[in-house]
Amino acid sequence: MSQAYPGSPGPESPPMPGGYLDYQPPAVQRPRDGRFTAMAVSGVLALLLAVLAVVLPAPYVVESAGPTLNTLGSENGKQIISINGHQSYPAKGQLDLVTVYLNGGPQNQINLFEAYRSWLDPQQAVYPVELIYPPTATKDQINEQNAADMVSSQDKATAAALSQQKIAYQQQLFVGSIPAGSASAGKLQAGDALQTVNGQKIVDQGTLQQVLAAGKGAAVKIGVLRDGKSAEVTVTPQLSNGRYLLGILLNYKYSFPFEVKIALENIGGPSAGMMFALGIIDTLTPGDLTGGKHFAGTGTIDAAGNVGAIGGIPQKMIGAKGAGASVFLAPEANCDEVVGHVPEGLQVVKVKTLQEAYDAVSLIGSGKDGSALPTCTAGNAAGK
Repeated sequence: MSQAYPGSPGPESPPMPGGYLDYQPPAVQRPRDGRFTAMAVSGVLALLLAVLAVVLPAPYVVESAGPTLNTLGSENGKQIISINGHQSYPAKGQLDLVTVYLNGGPQNQINLFEAYRSWLDPQQAVYPVELIYPPTATKDQINEQNAADMVSSQDKATAAALSQQKIAYQQQLFVGSIPAGSASAGKLQAGDALQTVNGQKIVDQGTLQQVLAAGKGAAVKIGVLRDGKSAEVTVTPQLSNGRYLLGILLNYKYSFPFEVKIALENIGGPSAGMMFALGIIDTLTPGDLTGGKHFAGTGTIDAAGNVGAIGGIPQKMIGAKGAGASVFLAPEANCDEVVGHVPEGLQVVKVKTLQEAYDAVSLIGSGKDGSALPTCTAGNAAGK
């Protein structure tokens, strides 16, 4: 007769010699360690975040150095600047326009991983997307605007170059658009060709501004050509930042005495205007403005030859230096971004007009010492 021992599996288990049963005690269940749960949850969250960082678009735009193009050279077998109907001269040397790549935003979205990697690269800049693009802008709208800005910059560059060379041309001022609530809303219309202000012929925007300033806010009569018919409207200018304005966006239509053709594809925006103008001048004049040297630069231009600010200048200087340029022409208004970002070995000359840019290139190109030319320093970084 078998005998059960305390803790034994039961009376049916046979006793072992010596009176002990051969059995495994039941496992003791211990409470689960909270650290294991936390680690498991953290791992899942980390994996999820990693997936989201790759899949979800990041609200940032990455700016990096783009290609440089010699305005005196050719692209895809075509001369970038060509002139028909006027004497032109082949030019040596380089007057590079510089570009930037923009990754992110409506055109080509990036993920958080790409944005973080760009933050770690000193040669790239990362900006919130709203600082670069309007909140509702689409890819097609951005491309259309960039293309329009490029065409406009080429026209303005031609006008500025011809003005510098004392070559006459015709220009007509048009109403581009009228913001809601402006002084001209309901009076002027988009497409109106501005003819006169208080009976005085409007030659350019400067003429219009002079009359408005002299009137000190008094109503003015604007003569326009609308749908082929003459009309006259009365507008009371509004004071904005110390200036009296009609509250309209203006466009120019030019009529040049000969054709200046700029063949350039897949590049948009207005920032190549100054370099186009220098390239046109060098092509219109005998000899080599650059003296065979390598210049690069950037800046918008208007018909009067004023050089305006652009974006991405630190990356553009990097691109210029990488392409072999030794002198970089920078808009004075961009001095804040220039200081502290100049690549070693690159001389930066600040300019505010086409004539200043021309004089700087002419001086250095002739072999003279250009070390005394104005540059961006901490003291003038505000564009002073």
